[in-house]
Amino acid sequence: MIELKNTMNQSDTEKTLLKKIAELEKELKKVKKQKKYGLVWEEKPEQIVEDCKHNVPILRLKENKKGIDPVIITDKTKDENILIEGDNYHALSVLNYTHKGKIDFIYIDPPYNTGARDWIYNNDYVDGEDPYRHTKWISFISNRLEIARNLLTEDGVICVTIDDYEMPRLWLLLEGIFGIDNHLGTVAIRVNPKGRMTNRKISLVHEYAIFFGKTASSKIHKAPENPEDKTHNYIQATDGSWYLPVNLRKQGVDSLAVNKKGKLSDRYYPIYINSKTGQISVIKKFDIELLPIDQNGEKRIWRRGKEAIESMFESKDLWYKETPQGPQIYFKFLGGLEGRMIQSLWLDTKFSASEYGTKELDEILGEREVFQYPKSTHAVIESIIAGTSNQNAIILDFFAGSGTTGQAVLDLNKQDNGNRKFIICTNNENNICEGVTYERIKNIIKGYKNKKGEKVEGLGGNLRYYKTDLVNIEKLHNTPDQAKVNLTYQAGEMVGLRENTLNEVEKNDWWQIFEGNGKTTAIYFKEDKEKLLKLVETLEKKKQPTALYIFSWGKNEYKSEYSSLNIRVEDIPEPILEVYKEINRL
Repeated sequence: MIELKNTMNQSDTEKTLLKKIAELEKELKKVKKQKKYGLVWEEKPEQIVEDCKHNVPILRLKENKKGIDPVIITDKTKDENILIEGDNYHALSVLNYTHKGKIDFIYIDPPYNTGARDWIYNNDYVDGEDPYRHTKWISFISNRLEIARNLLTEDGVICVTIDDYEMPRLWLLLEGIFGIDNHLGTVAIRVNPKGRMTNRKISLVHEYAIFFGKTASSKIHKAPENPEDKTHNYIQATDGSWYLPVNLRKQGVDSLAVNKKGKLSDRYYPIYINSKTGQISVIKKFDIELLPIDQNGEKRIWRRGKEAIESMFESKDLWYKETPQGPQIYFKFLGGLEGRMIQSLWLDTKFSASEYGTKELDEILGEREVFQYPKSTHAVIESIIAGTSNQNAIILDFFAGSGTTGQAVLDLNKQDNGNRKFIICTNNENNICEGVTYERIKNIIKGYKNKKGEKVEGLGGNLRYYKTDLVNIEKLHNTPDQAKVNLTYQAGEMVGLRENTLNEVEKNDWWQIFEGNGKTTAIYFKEDKEKLLKLVETLEKKKQPTALYIFSWGKNEYKSEYSSLNIRVEDIPEPILEVYKEINRL
């Protein structure tokens, strides 16, 4: 009996060992698949990401309640900016359907993971004692950066701000997602001139802004320059353009008329000046003949060819002037104002978060320190200018916090008469979205009274406030039919956003219609096509470009049947589910 028991124990031990060996072999295969260079970490599953395999995000218009009007319109000729309340992973998932490849620039200021319990992972605050603190942060940021990359245009740029706590890991993470060759530069910004209090470490006065491009087409753009700030004396013409008066006679490098072989340049020729009228010509021989000879008697060349002189005088780009060195010819130099290169060190006091972040926000909201460490609007504006030169750009911030990026976009539009739009996303933890982000943007758009009681004029603009919600679909990889129907009924706002037709004008049991920007979007909910022809007739009468989303079990079922000159047919909900499958790698 004892012998049998020993045999059984031995058999159980062997099974356990074999199971352990199999597990180790599986782990070894995983390790071998991992990259040999870059950031490698033990992923900590995020519950929000896992839940999205069973519950897919959608958008709903924020409810109208005291103090909150979800739609603010001050200029009907312009598009609406977007505020999304909810977890940013949900918001980014929705945007992968509505704005894939449409975002010009992303600016984010994620939690710095200082150990100060300032961010949540799987419903718990992460503090400095958590042994998986860095791993959780990397997983958290990686999940969002991976799907944010899809949103950028081919020449799009992302800027992520960070300090020393996670800088090394973030840099490697960005290299892994965007590519080492797409690192466009890193800026050190003096955000805290007084320095951070510390017991044994260097007192930090700066943080970093890391710029990466989506592809080789991405680049850092020059910042516009004010001609009045230049060291040279630029002059503004009557048409508003700026120029620098420059002597037509060339000086310095490559200015000699005779080359090393003794040949005379064809840009050494006489120009004639009428001393009475000021007329300049190379054809008519007036009383003054001028050659490009300097005060030392050295033969130089003119900066322009002989064939250009007549037209330059006719267009008033050329004139003569009496000087102590005799008559000189000048022309309008229109260069030198192409912009300044963005440099890697930003020291100006306007980038200080305390002076131009906290104090400015306090003034806008009329309360003190309602949000910790808001960014300087100037720092965000400088980042936007570096990331895109498109004055119609769409700017995304999915760690919106107090809404600095939204204000920066409106400020920049005011400065250069641009038409940029922003999409900003934040949760409503501690009432931040309703009480800070929304309030700030509303006040900036409509105007407000500062703490002194003085009225501050609004910048204008439009805003639409959405909130994320979830639709249960049971299984994303094998969605039941009824779940597909439910999703179609509830996806209206995100379809409207995708088509940039945000105003719902009709909804019944059969369809939903949105309008905006001279376009129409309609969603037909049912498999039963009994009322579809009636909807098509209604849409044709509008005589404007229309996107008609028709419920179908697959793809391209009705495109040929119901498309027309004005109507473009799309499927729903399968394309939405395909986007979410791609995000979740199913």
